[in-house]
Amino acid sequence: MKTKLIIALILSFGLYQMQAQVGYQKDSLQIKVYATIHYTDGNAKSIKVKHVFCDYCSDYQKERVSEEAKRQTFLIRNAKGVRMLNGIYRHAVYIRVSKEDFANLKEEEQQHQDESNEKISSKY
Repeated sequence: MKTKLIIALILSFGLYQMQAQVGYQKDSLQIKVYATIHYTDGNAKSIKVKHVFCDYCSDYQKERVSEEAKRQTFLIRNAKGVRMLNGIYRHAVYIRVSKEDFANLKEEEQQHQDESNEKISSKY
């Protein structure tokens, strides 16, 4: 009787954990970005974002995603496996963002455009 209860408890806990992982993937987007770090004499001289893999993003959203990729690349520029004496380090950045936050970027863009239109119309 006790063993059946323990087995049932373990199985229910395992199913609960499986469900939590599916929910995380269901509620978020993953965007891949390629970035490069240019090293000269062991120091990072520049960080450039080469490509944002996002077919459904607006220009504003791609810009914001590339800013985040550049920030993440900047944070790892001096890591042991990344740093070079001279050369270019190519880095793939995976950015995970919730669908709700990503949708708010669109709204923010619209609000920004509306505010700029109001400023222009108030001048005349």
